[in-house]
Amino acid sequence: MENPQLELADRFIGETAVNLFLTGRAGTGKTTFLHRLRERSPKRMIVVAPTGVAAINAGGVTIHSFFQLAFAPYIPESVRGVNPQNRQEQFRFNKQKIAIIRSIDLLVIDEISMVRADVLDAVSDVLRRYRDPGKPFGGVQLLLIGDLQQLAPVVRDEEWSLLGRFYASPFFFESRALKETSYVCIELQHIYRQSDERFITMLNAVRESRVDPAMLEELNRRYRPAFDPDEKDGYITLTSHNHTAHGINEAKMAALPGASCTYQAALEGTFPEYLYPTDASLTLKAGAQVMFIKNDPSPEKRYYNGKIGIVTGLDDGSVEVLPHGAAEPIAVEPAEWLNTKYKIDPETKELTEEVEGRFVQYPLKAAWAITIHKSQGLTFERAVIDAADSFSHGQVYVALSRCKSLEGLVLRAPLDARCMICDPTVRAFTDYAAEHRPDGALLARQAEAYYRRLLLELFDFAAVGKRLRILRRFVDEHLGALYPKLSAMWQQHTVRFSTEISDVGIRFQKQIDRMIGGSAGYRDDPRLAERVGKGRDYFLARCGEIIDPLLAACDVEIDSKELRKDFAKMLSAAGDQVRIKKAVLEATADGFDLHRYLEAKAKASLEESRSSVGAEAKVTVSDDVLHPALFETLRSWRKEEAGRQKVPVYVVMSQKALLGVSNLLPSSLRELARIKGVGDKFLEKYGDTVLEFVREFRAETGADMDFPTPEVAVRPDAGGTKPKRKEREDTRLVTLGLLEEGLTRREIAAERGLSAATIDGHIADLIRRGALEADRFVPEDKIRAITRCLNEHPGEKFALIQENLGSDYSYSEIRFVHSALERGE
Repeated sequence: MENPQLELADRFIGETAVNLFLTGRAGTGKTTFLHRLRERSPKRMIVVAPTGVAAINAGGVTIHSFFQLAFAPYIPESVRGVNPQNRQEQFRFNKQKIAIIRSIDLLVIDEISMVRADVLDAVSDVLRRYRDPGKPFGGVQLLLIGDLQQLAPVVRDEEWSLLGRFYASPFFFESRALKETSYVCIELQHIYRQSDERFITMLNAVRESRVDPAMLEELNRRYRPAFDPDEKDGYITLTSHNHTAHGINEAKMAALPGASCTYQAALEGTFPEYLYPTDASLTLKAGAQVMFIKNDPSPEKRYYNGKIGIVTGLDDGSVEVLPHGAAEPIAVEPAEWLNTKYKIDPETKELTEEVEGRFVQYPLKAAWAITIHKSQGLTFERAVIDAADSFSHGQVYVALSRCKSLEGLVLRAPLDARCMICDPTVRAFTDYAAEHRPDGALLARQAEAYYRRLLLELFDFAAVGKRLRILRRFVDEHLGALYPKLSAMWQQHTVRFSTEISDVGIRFQKQIDRMIGGSAGYRDDPRLAERVGKGRDYFLARCGEIIDPLLAACDVEIDSKELRKDFAKMLSAAGDQVRIKKAVLEATADGFDLHRYLEAKAKASLEESRSSVGAEAKVTVSDDVLHPALFETLRSWRKEEAGRQKVPVYVVMSQKALLGVSNLLPSSLRELARIKGVGDKFLEKYGDTVLEFVREFRAETGADMDFPTPEVAVRPDAGGTKPKRKEREDTRLVTLGLLEEGLTRREIAAERGLSAATIDGHIADLIRRGALEADRFVPEDKIRAITRCLNEHPGEKFALIQENLGSDYSYSEIRFVHSALERGE
């Protein structure tokens, strides 16, 4: 049967970004709509509900567990004056949860009538933190499902004493965040549960607290104080209080003759007790009245959730039940319930559900009685209603509307107007919603607005531009002096970005906006499709020419740990924006489609950033480095020396000094002293070592440089600096003498106040001169392995030779063997 309200709701969810409250009387198909939406939703969605049972039934998770909310009252950040950008004290989620939150298009909240206003505001504050802080719920579309005339949120007096200062009522529609949004209400009209029009009219009157005396009299004709139903008739008692239902079930079970059988649930993984759909230890007897609590998964559909039956046979491994109205008993099989959580598939980037735990038990529970609260969503052929003690809004309506007909209804106590509680704020809200129902015209306007917004967003480069400006300020402020070519590149490319990408994008948006406004069939307009295709090709090409090289050039070394960390975050954020923009542009290869666009955007947002700044990955040598091979050699030595001393690399040699030495190739301590970043302590400790590296590089490559050096690399106060020791050139001979006295390399370094690397540099030079033999310091088997590797990779950097040989071979051992080979040549 066609249902215009369901079709309208389906299109509002699929074709617009409008928030939707889907309501309707009991039995109008709200739950069915949700299950179908989960199967075929074009948007990435998660489903949450206020209670564990409701979450299991909806195929989702509880609202408190997903958003990690406390059960205490929540005061919205807008009231507390908290800056949406500064929420460090709460809402701390792991990366997986943050990724899910940032990737969803739609948040579904089932049984919204039981969700307090402050809980909805807490959800909004979570979403604002991890998505768009300037929009309610972070800009996520909401689908709220429920009936306000049914069960209300539970609020204790002490909780309301606090919340009452901020909310007019506890119902969800008082949420401050929700009031900031525009949302539509669609009420489902067709009732599938009941077919008796007179009974439906009565239920509607109870629902809205407008029962007249004639209706009340007719309902109370079902009052039968001494009614004792026959077990075979399948009556179930609905009562207001849990202890009443529990007492009835215990007494009825105890009165049955014969032995009982207890069935233990099979539990696997994580399945909290509050999620149990039935008893983990289920005790039954022959003759017990039970209720099925799950739909029959078999093709025969022999029972459904809420179906009443009688246990006809049971033993340790089986249960037989005769459903009410059936001719033959059925052998009931254990059923499985899953406790799931949402996760991102690392390969496909799809939003999936991961099973955390399983609960396997017979889908039955003792059912002479059940609370009205737990009966929500169920349908009964026959029921005894004990609602005289109903204490909250909507309970009587829920109880009466569980029945399929007036004839199947028996009242344990007469009803009066006092127990038909309908909150006046709910009535006012539902009246307003009824007067402002959406129609096809509103749908068309909102669908066009949504299509327009996403298509214009496709060519909006404001977010990319913002990230690039942040990066440029950092480069100019912190890296300009160290990497002048990088700074100049940023200046040139950001000008090109502004003129060739950002400005063109703005003009493109205006043109497309006019084309959409002037075309009734904009979705199929060939001119618009052609324009979008040309825009796609143009902007992808410009991104490749302008932005990609700019970001790639930023993989440079920075001494300061804090600056390196900040730069890595900035570079990652910029890379994320560029990656997402390129992904959505590429998704229009076959034309612009809303759902392809959303899917591409979500998946791209989940890709890991490829920035290697601050990581162990290889760093690109900047164009500012004139001799990359020497730069890499010095960088590897610096890292090894820092590791040996357990200090940051810049303590050994600053990045400024590293660049200066690599570019200027000093040939003496006097020249080395003139390089920025080189101080007297460095000269004393590492001067000879660094000069040895430079000498080896000059010998291998024939490179040369003339001093005086460029201004950017020279210490202005170092023009007259002289080495402290007059006979610096004899330092290797001092090392040789100490070796001959029997001191180890480490002892010589300590004796002379020099680094171990400097002493190793002396030894390498002495081996090259023939004053020492390599086998004094390197075992024969290692000499053979190193010699073979050096011969197989002539001219290769020592760092790569070491990487090839493995961690058992030290940098110094490779230098010693290399020096011996040079002497042999």
